[in-house]
Amino acid sequence: MSKKRQLPVKCPSCAKPLEVKRLRCENCETEVDGSYPLPAILHLSKEDQEFILEFVKNSGSLKKMAQHMNRSYPLVRNRLDEVIENLKKLEQ
Repeated sequence: MSKKRQLPVKCPSCAKPLEVKRLRCENCETEVDGSYPLPAILHLSKEDQEFILEFVKNSGSLKKMAQHMNRSYPLVRNRLDEVIENLKKLEQ
């Protein structure tokens, strides 16, 4: 099983945030060139990103998330609060 490559979000030399420089369509080979910031969600840890994805797939229901994760509602609520705090830190 091949490991899915993760998009780098920080410079390997100075650790500053990276920006998207070029996008390319593999179908028609159109290219868009510019300087575009990455969305805040991409700067979260892989675990935080996966939590958000599951949260959305569970209709934003903490009750459904608790069942899906086989965890208590308060534990899932606390996890969501952690993700929210991590997002707020990125926006400062």
